[in-house]
Amino acid sequence: MASIMRCVRAAASRPSTFSRIAQANTSMRASNWKPATLARSFSSSPIRDIRKYTKEHEWIDLNADQTAGVIGISSYAAEELGDVVYVELPEEGREVGAGDAIGAVESVKSAADINAPVACRITSVNRLLEEKPGTINQVPEDDSHGGGWIAKVAVGEQGLKDLEALMTAEEYTAFTGEEH
Repeated sequence: MASIMRCVRAAASRPSTFSRIAQANTSMRASNWKPATLARSFSSSPIRDIRKYTKEHEWIDLNADQTAGVIGISSYAAEELGDVVYVELPEEGREVGAGDAIGAVESVKSAADINAPVACRITSVNRLLEEKPGTINQVPEDDSHGGGWIAKVAVGEQGLKDLEALMTAEEYTAFTGEEH
């Protein structure tokens, strides 16, 4: 604890960068001070990679180099289904075309197929959904470890062509608004 206090005292006794600049420039006034000279500007980029939606309410989230992605059902679909009680997961290693059924979701209201948004190969599935199918209702568009995603996939040239026909998030929101 004593070493921490020595560091704090030493830091407190040193003049700050701003006070050193102010001392060097005694004519400095608030009107001519420019924070840009002291602050570094930052730019931000979107956290999410490329996410597109189908008219059947599936989504695919591709990585930046567009070779792999994650598939799931949309929040809209999860809400419309109601409480999900069973999820049939796709078979790992399976090659599928755009629109092919890769699994199914059953709820207290109804059942629905899960279709591949693009041509792809299933590389892994979300085994959590076998034990806790309700995860889809809680976080349907979460592709993290505890999320409601369905499958991870590898995407080739045909899959990238199929991606062009899918809707952006804005287009999908407009589409689902029309369905009500």
